[in-house]
Amino acid sequence: MSASACSHLDEVRVSELPEPPLGCEECMKTGDRWLHLRMCLGCGTVRCCDSSPNRHATAHFHETGHPLIRSAEPGEDWAWCYVDEVGLGLAAD
Repeated sequence: MSASACSHLDEVRVSELPEPPLGCEECMKTGDRWLHLRMCLGCGTVRCCDSSPNRHATAHFHETGHPLIRSAEPGEDWAWCYVDEVGLGLAAD
């Protein structure tokens, strides 16, 4: 992960996506739909993006204070810091 102006990289605890199939953990509880998935780099939970009706990834940030998420979409290799409002590239392993 590049360090582009994010001061929260030391808070990354989980960086590998879980095995598919992936889904928004909160939407699955209520039978709701999502558009794209994001994974919290602090605890590894998978939630829906801000383009989804419930915006669970952002809600998770507000509830927990975990600042970093990554895309959980196939072929996407980026992360986002809510606090510093900066996008980050994920380094290839």
